[in-house]
Amino acid sequence: MESERVFAHCDGMDGPVVKAAQKALETGNVNLVLVWVSKQDESKIKKAFNETLTVRKLSPEAKKLADMYFFETLVRIHRESEGAPYSGLKPAGRELPESIRATDKAIETGEVGPLQKLLTSSVQEGVNKHFKEIVNKKNYKTNDIVAGREFVRSYVEFIHYTKRIYEAAVDSAPGHYNEK
Repeated sequence: MESERVFAHCDGMDGPVVKAAQKALETGNVNLVLVWVSKQDESKIKKAFNETLTVRKLSPEAKKLADMYFFETLVRIHRESEGAPYSGLKPAGRELPESIRATDKAIETGEVGPLQKLLTSSVQEGVNKHFKEIVNKKNYKTNDIVAGREFVRSYVEFIHYTKRIYEAAVDSAPGHYNEK
């Protein structure tokens, strides 16, 4: 399967969705972007693509506006299919979280080791931090309600933290792109 290299998050001007859109407009091949939307949204994207191809021929200014219309439409529909809000396209070159950069690098290079190391060390640091906090607060005096509440707050945060990590690690629920 051919795929575009992924270098940034999906709502960025230098992200994989806009890069695919640029390539699709250059080549006239809408299939390059259809992979970023669900089957039910294909007709909307094809319509926007064809409108963009028509309008961009009018002038350099029209091309620029038409391309931006297509990028925004594609990213908005992609984000909606993920259940994420669309808040506009983000500028190219923005600082992305280390996890996204490491994930993109792993996909680009085919080497998952550095990503695994980053994730493992991040989880270990987080668990150790929460664990140390709760251990330090667990032996509060029975009549010290304030200290007891601090323990409970730390306990609840720790439980929820470890639960989210575990659920993320074992979640194999199909994404929105899986179609029967």
